[in-house]
Amino acid sequence: MKVLLVDDDALIRESMQILLDLEEDVETVWAAADGREALALCAEAVPDVVLMDVRMPHMDGVEATKRLKELYPDLPVVILTTFKDDAYIREAVRHGAAGYLLKNQPSETIINTLRAVRRGQAVFQQDVAQSLWQMLGDAPADCQEAWELTERETDVLRLIGEGYSNREIAASLFLSEGTVRNYVTVLLDKLQVRDRTQLAIAYLKRQR
Repeated sequence: MKVLLVDDDALIRESMQILLDLEEDVETVWAAADGREALALCAEAVPDVVLMDVRMPHMDGVEATKRLKELYPDLPVVILTTFKDDAYIREAVRHGAAGYLLKNQPSETIINTLRAVRRGQAVFQQDVAQSLWQMLGDAPADCQEAWELTERETDVLRLIGEGYSNREIAASLFLSEGTVRNYVTVLLDKLQVRDRTQLAIAYLKRQR
C-alpha cells in the first residue's frame, strides 16, 4: 500500500513515516508539507491512500481533498487532524474524504483505517459521527420509503454503512461485483449524494 502523508509539521511527518514503514503492507511513503505539494506528487505517481492534515499553509487539507478527488475520483483520502471542527468535517466529507480521524488516536487505529479505506470502506471515529449525521439533518428517517429503495438496494446501503467493500457485499448477498457497482450507482442517484462515503452517512442517519 503506497501512502501519501500530507502534514505541515515535520515531526509528525517523520513520526508517521517511521510507523508506516514498520508495516509489511506499506510499500512506499511520500511526504508533503501542504496540499499544493501533495498535488504535485500525485501528478508524478498516484498513491493508494492519502493521509491528510487540515490546517496547512498554501493549500489546506479540505481544498487539497477537493482537488485530488476531482483528478483521481477513486483515490481515498483520510483526514488526520488535531481539530474536531464541524465545518472542517462537513467540508472534507462533502468533497469526498473517506475518513476523518483525530491525532489522539492510537497508531494502530490510523493504520487500520488506511487499510479499510483502501478496501472501499468509510471510517469515522465515534466522536466525529455526530457532525456527519448533522450533514443529513433534514433527511427522512426511513430511507427505504422516502427514497423509494428496493429491498435489495436497502441491503446494499446497509452493508455500505457497515463498512463492507463491494467484494464483501457481493459475497454477502450472492451477487457479482459488477452488479454491486450498479446498485451503488443507483443509490448515488436516488439519494442524490456524490460518493460512497455519503451513502455511508445516509445509512448512519437512518439508524439514529
